[in-house]
Amino acid sequence: MNPSPASPRFLTGLGLILVVMIVVSAIGCRYPDDWWLENVLVAVAMAYLAFTYRRAPLSRTSYVMILIFMGLHEIGAHTTFAEVPYNEWTRALFGVALNDVLGWERNHYDRLVHLAYGLQITLPMKETLDHRLRLSGFGSYFVTWMFMLGTSSGYELIEWAAALVFGGDLGIAYLGTQGDVWDPHKDTGLAVLGCTLVLVYHALVTPLVHRTQPGRT
Repeated sequence: MNPSPASPRFLTGLGLILVVMIVVSAIGCRYPDDWWLENVLVAVAMAYLAFTYRRAPLSRTSYVMILIFMGLHEIGAHTTFAEVPYNEWTRALFGVALNDVLGWERNHYDRLVHLAYGLQITLPMKETLDHRLRLSGFGSYFVTWMFMLGTSSGYELIEWAAALVFGGDLGIAYLGTQGDVWDPHKDTGLAVLGCTLVLVYHALVTPLVHRTQPGRT
């Protein structure tokens, strides 16, 4: 599969959209201290992408996937992930709360974002690792899967460490377990599930795309 390269103009447009999303997320955010904590890694990611886009460019699709994930993250940062009012949104639109329809008792927005991490960050991660480590074939898929597992687990450790350091309401808001002792395991599992789905899809679709390209049989 030949990814479409992203032009500087395209990346500038995406960057401006991301900045707008971050500013909107900050306006009237429910817990300002938590908002700053949630955006530390966003700032690190933006700096990395800006620093490497010439030497290790990603495809247009990957940059769009990153932007969508960042948008979901900024929604959670605005209210904390445990308090995103999606039930109020569905009640206003459809007259019924989503939790009532699905029989949920907790706020599952954080679960959505962890699943989205696997679905939307796997391709950018694979492209980055393939470029840096010159991977291909099974090794590319395996290393990407392991790296996604490692980063998902590592984020849970960061949350735990931050909760210990800051403590109090800020630590609880950032950790967002909502009383579920298995919360880190479920979050990591959803991220790995999303990653696995993307890699399986990529492995199945790539040979088909190559066979349908002009000049190939």
